[in-house]
Amino acid sequence: MNPNPLSEPYYLLHFLTFFSYLITRTSATSLLSPHLIHRLFYREIQAVLAFALLATYKIVRDETWEAFISNMLFFAKIFLIAISLIMDYHLALWYMVVFSVIYLVTQPPAFEGLGTSSKLTPLQLETLLTEGNTSRFWLVEFRALCSSACIHVSRCFPELSITYSNRNLSFGIVDLGLFPNAAEKFGISLSGGMDQLPTYILFENATEVTRFPEWDYEAKASHPPVTKRVLSRHFELDRHLLGYVKS
Repeated sequence: MNPNPLSEPYYLLHFLTFFSYLITRTSATSLLSPHLIHRLFYREIQAVLAFALLATYKIVRDETWEAFISNMLFFAKIFLIAISLIMDYHLALWYMVVFSVIYLVTQPPAFEGLGTSSKLTPLQLETLLTEGNTSRFWLVEFRALCSSACIHVSRCFPELSITYSNRNLSFGIVDLGLFPNAAEKFGISLSGGMDQLPTYILFENATEVTRFPEWDYEAKASHPPVTKRVLSRHFELDRHLLGYVKS
């Protein structure tokens, strides 16, 4: 992640929006009844405690900082809107509008590291697979950084490459946001948007072995979320690494 996240418009706008609540809360104190102030303070304490419990749970469960921050921002928005409803429903509506605008005009930054993976164009990938003078296996992530789902898991693939890349198994990344016309060649449909991304395909000597997720439109939502553990198990990366070590 960026060492200074507030330099990113996505995070800066969220920070300013949350900070505006403190200003609004302070300014409104003199206008609210003692009973409403007491009720609001009680709900604020509840929200902070609930947020802290959720943060403790998610920091253990989420594999990447991108996923953790995304989830915590989501919870923070819900709590802020709920508390704002106690003050005035117009304020809650205002925050809903602001968060909607932030969602439409900005997006969270993706993880910029590549690990030991290679960023490839579709033509470069096709050349590497057909010439066959590099690795026997290629595990390729097809993504688009205009997709929030791809940004959410952008750290997983580079970290997997650091652990599992070797002479027999190489990792590559193809950005279909830059080369959308190449998607069909690899059996990926972008006709309905970026719903099929990210897609991961394992090639052996230019032949597809398996992919994740295996997009069956009747069971579109049935595949598990993308994590390092899920990808490692689906593509049997431990077995590939063990086979390389033994050889």
